[in-house]
Amino acid sequence: MDDDIGSGGTAAVRLIRGTPLTEAVDTADPRAWTAFDVGVRQILRYGHALLPDGDRTAVLRSGTADAAAPRTEASPRQPATDRSGRLRRWATARFRRPAGSPGQDARARLALALCHPDGRVREAALDGTAEHPVLLPLLVIRTGDWATPVRERARRLLGERLDVEAAVALAPLILRVGRRERGAFGLELLDSVLRRAPRERLLPLHTHTGRTVRRFAFRLAIEEGLLSPGELARRAAWDDDAVVQGLCADAALAAMTDGDDWDEVLEPLLDARSPRARSAGVTALRRAGRPERAVEFLIDRSALVRACARYVVRRHGTDPLPWYRERCADPADPTVPPGAVIGLAECGERVDAELLWPLLAHPAPVVRARVVAGLRTLDATDVARLLPLLDDPAPGVVRETTAALLPFAGTLPSGLLTAHLSIERPRPVRVAAFRLLDARGGVVGLRAAVALLDDPDDKLRAWAGQSVQCWHPGADTPRGDAEVGELLNRARHLFSDYVLQRRKWEAGLSG
Repeated sequence: MDDDIGSGGTAAVRLIRGTPLTEAVDTADPRAWTAFDVGVRQILRYGHALLPDGDRTAVLRSGTADAAAPRTEASPRQPATDRSGRLRRWATARFRRPAGSPGQDARARLALALCHPDGRVREAALDGTAEHPVLLPLLVIRTGDWATPVRERARRLLGERLDVEAAVALAPLILRVGRRERGAFGLELLDSVLRRAPRERLLPLHTHTGRTVRRFAFRLAIEEGLLSPGELARRAAWDDDAVVQGLCADAALAAMTDGDDWDEVLEPLLDARSPRARSAGVTALRRAGRPERAVEFLIDRSALVRACARYVVRRHGTDPLPWYRERCADPADPTVPPGAVIGLAECGERVDAELLWPLLAHPAPVVRARVVAGLRTLDATDVARLLPLLDDPAPGVVRETTAALLPFAGTLPSGLLTAHLSIERPRPVRVAAFRLLDARGGVVGLRAAVALLDDPDDKLRAWAGQSVQCWHPGADTPRGDAEVGELLNRARHLFSDYVLQRRKWEAGLSG
């Protein structure tokens, strides 16, 4: 798992030094617990330098751990063979101190013992979680332990103690541990407990900040029929996770019958911000017997929603192509919908490009950008007519123009593009020019990248450095070109001596 071992090790050191558990570990964060579990073992095995000076000296100089604490049956006397062994036995002895002993919080000692490298210590510490509910997260982690005795005992204890309230609180951690090789038990137990829970007890999981938790909770609610179609539709419209949107929208529509009130489901979906939810609502218009309403979504900002709207309109017997052509027929119309422009390209033919070219002069930047995107979709790119748009004041238009010209980068005038790299140009124009020169490659691309190595724009300078490091001579690069050698020498700081020599050798230059 992707745990932050560094923060977990820091928490372990703080506990060993006497910091209370609730101050050293963020008990509400499942990532903090899994990181703590790994960090304790790392510290007890390798982290001698992180211990307090007195403790470290006692451990490293003593032959056994008996000087630090009395021996117990669970920690018999054994000869110390290395520093790690002495440290583990010293720590084990500290964990066995009576609860009233000074210097360390009882919960902190128990937490360290539950993560101890020795499986016997972990197993013996499991029963202590009954007196300290705050340590239930570590009991959850131990249900996936690699040691069978520890794992089986932890599973039995968790099965006895996991009620609905604890299951809701521990759900994020159980789902996180459930991704491990031996984590299936926790998932099955969580599922069985929550299926018996009242509906209102599960509501906090529906608004949890973790996407994994919300996905699990909504799958459970859908299978148990805990939410009405209207509630599912509203969840699909509100949630920002695409998986949850799909789950709730599909479940809401599947639960509808011909006699139900479709407005309760359709309105939230059609008004949703996410394209996934809106597309589900548009597709359901046909089943609801309202295909005529899909027309207003033919100009939606999302390509997915426009495609669903065209499907519904066609099934209703209407061809959307004439509708799109009518909306784009007047280039002087200031109300031309941007969605109509790109929609025409998505379902039109190459001859429809003649309707789009006049719209390049439209006053709305979003319309001009969609025109360029539409021409690229129709494969009707005219380099000579699009090249002046690199100077368009709208960054969106410049980006779309660059995307349309990239396949023709090798034929573009290098002098014009190099001039666009000037610091006086707007940043979108400079980025577009470098993208095109970099795509061209060869000496032209290397020259442009080296010219930007001292640029005041941090991102552009870093991009130029990466371009130089990835440069290789192409088939059209003259072998032995002195300019290539000069450019590589100017970028010497980006290469090791060997790589620089290798690049020159590839270009036909001597070292």
